[in-house]
Amino acid sequence: METEKHHIVPYRVYVYILIALVVMTFMSIGITKINLGAYSVLGAMIFATVKSVLVLTWFMHLKFDQPLLRFMVGFVVLLFFAVIFITFLDYYFR
Repeated sequence: METEKHHIVPYRVYVYILIALVVMTFMSIGITKINLGAYSVLGAMIFATVKSVLVLTWFMHLKFDQPLLRFMVGFVVLLFFAVIFITFLDYYFR
């Protein structure tokens, strides 16, 4: 623990991230009002992915953690996307 570098993030960075998350939340709600057909779900998933990346990197301090932890989180995210992809394939070919 003594060899870890401490980081100090200014509060304004957290405020900017919070504002971005709130704006993207309202944008994801607004995208449901627009008739995009099959792409509505894709748009909502893109907003959700960007919001989760912001939360993981800044609020959960993954940006400042060790590379092994970042690799493990990345692996879990890839595994999640693989499960979602297989689920969509199953739904599509039924």
